Amino acid sequence: MIDPPERIVDSRPIYDGRIVRFRLDTVALPDGSTAIREIIGTPGAVVIVPVTDDGQVRMVRQYRSAAGEFLLELPAGTLEPNESPAQAAPRELAEETGDHAARWRRLTGFYTLPGICDEYLHLFLATGLTPGPTNQEADEFIEVVTLPLDEALAMARRGEIRDAKTIIGLLMAGAMQDT
Repeated sequence: MIDPPERIVDSRPIYDGRIVRFRLDTVALPDGSTAIREIIGTPGAVVIVPVTDDGQVRMVRQYRSAAGEFLLELPAGTLEPNESPAQAAPRELAEETGDHAARWRRLTGFYTLPGICDEYLHLFLATGLTPGPTNQEADEFIEVVTLPLDEALAMARRGEIRDAKTIIGLLMAGAMQDT
């Protein structure tokens, strides 16, 4: 393995919240100089593509303060302390849509903003869905939306779905349809 070209020489915490941490890292560069890196730390999260037996995808519409608008997204959520992605995915799916899946498949994983954030998302496909009651958190106001996977993909192509994790999840699930 190749040594990384940057080495942390100092790390200063700025904020430690419930979901995110901010820190300033001073790094030594290969030429001997130093630079400052502003880093957002997170516990990571899961994203679920829940697909019904008839090819419908279960999504959630919710207001996102940072974006300042309602977004149509795949169900997702932050990992709890000491929780594996395989444990978090069923919990988050049940909380947000009420669904329980008979079959789970890990599709991939990816970084959201690797230039400034360590957040890593674990993407799962959930099939064999059984509906149930949602268990949304007190500050979540979520509308569950069910639509054909092909229509969700078309919405992403038209720019009507603008959430990156959702676009990636839909593309991955759509590619599986084609194989």
